[in-house]
Amino acid sequence: MRTSGSTRGSGGWWGRKTTPAKVETYTRWSFHFFALIEVAAVGLPLFAQVGTDAASWMAVLVTGHALLCSATASRALDWTRGRRAQPVRLLWFLGAVTALIAVVAVVLGERGHGDDQAQAAAATLLVGVLSFGTGTLTLGVRGLRQVLTVVAGVVGGTLVLQLPLGVAAPAALVTALIVLVAGGGLAFTAVFSVWLLDAVYELDEARETRARLAVAEERLRFGRDLHDVMGRNLSVIALKSELAVQLARRGRAEAVDQMIEVQRIARESQREVRDVVRGYRETALDVELAGAQGVLTAAGIECEVTGEAAGLPSEVQSALGWVVREATTNVLRHGNAGRCAVAVRVAEGSVVLTVENDGAKTVGASTGTGGGAGLVGLRERLSAVGGELEAGAVDDDRFRVRASVPLPAGAGGAAS
Repeated sequence: MRTSGSTRGSGGWWGRKTTPAKVETYTRWSFHFFALIEVAAVGLPLFAQVGTDAASWMAVLVTGHALLCSATASRALDWTRGRRAQPVRLLWFLGAVTALIAVVAVVLGERGHGDDQAQAAAATLLVGVLSFGTGTLTLGVRGLRQVLTVVAGVVGGTLVLQLPLGVAAPAALVTALIVLVAGGGLAFTAVFSVWLLDAVYELDEARETRARLAVAEERLRFGRDLHDVMGRNLSVIALKSELAVQLARRGRAEAVDQMIEVQRIARESQREVRDVVRGYRETALDVELAGAQGVLTAAGIECEVTGEAAGLPSEVQSALGWVVREATTNVLRHGNAGRCAVAVRVAEGSVVLTVENDGAKTVGASTGTGGGAGLVGLRERLSAVGGELEAGAVDDDRFRVRASVPLPAGAGGAAS
């Protein structure tokens, strides 16, 4: 699905185009319109300046040059969009035709000495053809140096062409300056138009990339949420199921209670997964603390919770709530914990959550600072609110997870 910045309409050919396509169409037709401008600005005045016979074939030269410029501009724009190779031969051909017409114009001007009308017509033909030719040629090159080379080459060629054919130096210099101003202006227009067209396409591609990244980020978020929700609950289900099997083999009635608890946790997991899918899930720290204490106690692990979450901002509670979930999951899945302490306190403008458990001899690197996807996901969540996470072994038997999140200015906090 294309996610461009344009609004697709049902208003016909133009309305169905994307914004970059509209800009490209406008740019192309602008350069095609330059051909009409060349004919109107150069070709038509020739009829008023010279006799009918001379005007006819000079107008034909201008018209042919304008059509060649239009075709070259179209091919050059295709090249700038990467749709075809650089039209090198066509550019050289346009340059040769432009130079040839310029020679004809200079010769006609010198032959018309004493005829002001003929000299004016020749000057108009010379300046017009060179200016529009320069603007079109710059479309087919890339880089400021190459553009300046084309403009300087045309201006220098104007001087070199006129002086050997007998044109006075002051007149040749004035003509070259006029070509510099007019041709340079058209060259700037061409370069700016291509830059603008490229910028529009790059912005459109950036929007598409941003949309794809948003989708990828949402998928990662969903994966993290699903991991956090299901990891802890599945660990509890596995432990309680194993306990129920052992009790059932011994013929003890407590096995039924354990399976009822498994059923309750499974139903709770279904609800939480539905909440994750719908995107409505928010994590409350006090609820997570109570849930962690209940789960760990049900698994036979003594759990002590100190501190309160009342008054903490919702984004802080959400971030720390995920830490409680992941840490609880790790306590259940790794090691052989007998005791776990969870503490929440406010210190120096930050909320600090600490989860420490014993029985961590078999934890190893899987839950260390460079550990699995769970801790990586927690660091990403905490970094979003300016928090930090530390996880590692305290000694040979204890493992500690410590998360700190700065409080917004003026926010209240829980007391330890």
